[in-house]
Amino acid sequence: MYVHFELYYSSLRWDHLTRKLQDATSGALAADLRISNWPSLGLGSRNFGTLRTKAYKSLCIFGPWDHLQLDMTSKQFASSGFSRIKANMAPVATTEQAEVPGVQKLKEDASKVFNPFYSPSIGDDGDTSYKYAEFKPSFPNLSWPPLEEIQVTERGLHADPEKKALFSAAKKVRHYTPVIGTELDGIDLRQLSEAQKDELALLVAERGVVFFRDQDLTIHEQLDLARHFGPLHKHATTPIPKNGLEEVHIVYNDSSRRPDSSAFSKLELWHSDVTYEIQPPSITSLKVITGPEYGGDTLWSSGYALYSGLSPGFQKYLEGLSAVHSAVAQADGARAAGLPVRREPIETVHPVVRVNPATGWKTVYVNPGKIFVFLSRHLIHVVPNLYIGFTRRIVGIPKAESDAILSFLFHQLAENTDNQVRFHWEPNSIAIWDNRVVVHSATFDFWPATRHALRATPHGEKPISVEDYEKTTGKIAKDRQLEIWKQQGLDVQSNGVANPNKPRGYND
Repeated sequence: MYVHFELYYSSLRWDHLTRKLQDATSGALAADLRISNWPSLGLGSRNFGTLRTKAYKSLCIFGPWDHLQLDMTSKQFASSGFSRIKANMAPVATTEQAEVPGVQKLKEDASKVFNPFYSPSIGDDGDTSYKYAEFKPSFPNLSWPPLEEIQVTERGLHADPEKKALFSAAKKVRHYTPVIGTELDGIDLRQLSEAQKDELALLVAERGVVFFRDQDLTIHEQLDLARHFGPLHKHATTPIPKNGLEEVHIVYNDSSRRPDSSAFSKLELWHSDVTYEIQPPSITSLKVITGPEYGGDTLWSSGYALYSGLSPGFQKYLEGLSAVHSAVAQADGARAAGLPVRREPIETVHPVVRVNPATGWKTVYVNPGKIFVFLSRHLIHVVPNLYIGFTRRIVGIPKAESDAILSFLFHQLAENTDNQVRFHWEPNSIAIWDNRVVVHSATFDFWPATRHALRATPHGEKPISVEDYEKTTGKIAKDRQLEIWKQQGLDVQSNGVANPNKPRGYND
């Protein structure tokens, strides 16, 4: 017999729920039941957690917060005594070998789809002849100590502002948009001098992301280039290559897992990398080694441009705010999937508006990336109806105000196309971006093709607020757009309007 049901528990504490489940099954689940409470979500008596059984792995979160969806054999469920149960289907008597088509199909489908954002790259099509098999993902059970604050030298401050050495080596310099994105043609990243590397750091800090094609550098050369910008970060939960290079972050998807569009929205894929660290990444590089002929593009969105587009009053208000960035849910999700967490998670407070020391420009620094819940090694579901990103809350203001501000900023980053650039990858393409300045999002439109990339991620400085930057450097932090207009000889007010009496808006 098999039954699929929902248990309504909107006012039930997790410990009470555990007791009721164990009572309902005459203690049958007592030995196998594991509970992971996530009190850091601040949901009070409705704290989110996961319940799993070794035998069934059947407890998972679906839909709104006030119901839990479970799969159990009716034998276990027979003595439940719950009064608030909704069965999706009536129990059907079958033999043990017989299948319930609806449930079985769901299980089969669940093993083939996944959520691409924080779904670990654990899929493998089994192709042992694959050219880059040594870079397929693995999850070694390692234990790393907590990260400590380290000295980082800002290489962009050592660069020639005109970048003569770098630009003279390029056949062509092409800016994708006025705001973000530049492609350098004819540059061999293996041949860069120290001066050219510094100028590249400044260019990336100014343009947000810089693209290169036909780059033959090995992963070891990519890591060496990244080390010029800072000590390399090792991710606590995502995969490393099978060859054991711990400083390499693997991006890998093949035909063995299909993205599940019911498990995420496109807004939730936008993120900056590991902003919860004490010193989050700076000049980050990603090289695609295998990619689809079309599809699988990546987009970047500029925090500089977001800041420049805000009203002066709102800019000033945001400059005084700080927000909590958390790794807790990501680590708990990995554990729920049975995957190792190589370093214990932390929560860190960073300014909502930070200053990039290479440019002196102000940028909005919040991270829309939603935390997803690992329910199995194949299927991952997002917590619905609640936005739980890396950036969890703004400190010192009412929750409703914090939620409204973060939602507004997240949507601006994800939806304002004026501030974005899109790049189509080819094998051996490399993008180098400044994680202090931009967020990014991949497109998952290429299944069943394989998309495989290697990331090197240097630590940057500890994020610095406008006030602290100006105190410690004696410089005035600037609005990027106003500075660009000044360079062009334009006298524009701080709200970006040259003449407020003229009509505003688009006329096309």
